[in-house]
Amino acid sequence: MQRESAETLALQVVTWLAGNDDVLPIFLGASGAGVEDLRTRLDDPAFLLSVLDFLLMDEVWIMAFCQATDQPFDAPLKARQALPGGAEMHWT
Repeated sequence: MQRESAETLALQVVTWLAGNDDVLPIFLGASGAGVEDLRTRLDDPAFLLSVLDFLLMDEVWIMAFCQATDQPFDAPLKARQALPGGAEMHWT
């Protein structure tokens, strides 16, 4: 996945979060972000990376997002890896 596609997918995650009354408060609490950040930090790769990191914490969220946006289930991880600082960590 290319960076531009990854950013687009991350923006879709932001939109999905903003429309999800159950998951949005969890994201805001876990990230320390405010609702205003959902509008003002959309061009910040670090913020987009944090959005993808949050989504990737729960398989149910991944599946719900992917089904709602007609994305393959591995798309969020591929998007994360395509953003600056998102390369997969290898501990071995």
